Amino acid sequence: MPVKKLFWEDPYLTAIEATITGVTGDVVTLDRTIVFAFSGGQQSDSGTIGRYEILDARKDGLEIFYTLPGDHTLKAGDIVNVAIDWEKRYRIMRLHFAAELVLELVYQNYDRPEKIGANITADKARVDFFWDGNIAETFPLLEARIRELVDANLEIISEFSDEADERRYWEIGGFARVACGGTHPKRTGEVGPIRLKRNNIGGGKERIEIYLAGPGPVY
Repeated sequence: MPVKKLFWEDPYLTAIEATITGVTGDVVTLDRTIVFAFSGGQQSDSGTIGRYEILDARKDGLEIFYTLPGDHTLKAGDIVNVAIDWEKRYRIMRLHFAAELVLELVYQNYDRPEKIGANITADKARVDFFWDGNIAETFPLLEARIRELVDANLEIISEFSDEADERRYWEIGGFARVACGGTHPKRTGEVGPIRLKRNNIGGGKERIEIYLAGPGPVY
């Protein structure tokens, strides 16, 4: 059985107990986890398994492999505490959803230009497009619509579209339903104020960089 991904069921969990299901050198697997591994441009969580720092989290199919320091003493069957850096996780959740709103609003208002890349870290998010012209011309519309969505504090539904293959989506009623396997906040108000910045990356490619411009709610 692949690891049970509790970061989807409750992305606000910061610590759990789990059982080690496999150990190969410095790489371990768990029966359940709250530690997100890099996927879809979203940065991995930072955290610990037992008393050991997670050096790398790698998704392969439906499994997640965690690399620990080589001197760890964990073995299959051990029950361990698993914890994440909540401040990092929450910033990533907010920036991820801000990027999702940017992308969906660009698609809805500008004839679905081709997205060519995305990346979300705890510092900033970015979405890249093939784009003719200066993408900053979209910012007044994007910023106004995002502010409306954030101020409305709408519910964000996040569920499986195909549980067996672990395909997921997020949905805001009346706005959009989008395939996405990242971690999402419960409501749009949690995104808080954001700031957009243009980066021309050449060759007809434009980048929208997204920054948090204020605090979100405290959890």
